[in-house]
Amino acid sequence: MEEMELTAFTIISNVGTAKSLVMEALYAAREGRFDEAENKLKESKSYLIEGHKSHSGLIQQEASGKKLEFSLIIMHAEDQMMSAETIGDLVAEMILMYKQMEAIKIKMDERQIQ
Repeated sequence: MEEMELTAFTIISNVGTAKSLVMEALYAAREGRFDEAENKLKESKSYLIEGHKSHSGLIQQEASGKKLEFSLIIMHAEDQMMSAETIGDLVAEMILMYKQMEAIKIKMDERQIQ
């Protein structure tokens, strides 16, 4: 059970970091710092991948016949992983929207100058 708890905490730690980076990306994009936002999104994906690797290890163990006990902490880790993934997808779309809004604002400003 100790190994499973360690795996759960590894997942939670990695996907928590991923989620924090995704939110930092959103805040950067909101302020027009799009390169920083893209870099934060990219960095967040590396942490999400690490979380998935740990989770895949558990799945492989069970698939090979090892009986894994039900664990609320693993359930929590999986929930955190799924929410981090979903938030990442949504924030990526929101960053695109911020970019489009910025482009429209620039065009409107150019028209007012003329």
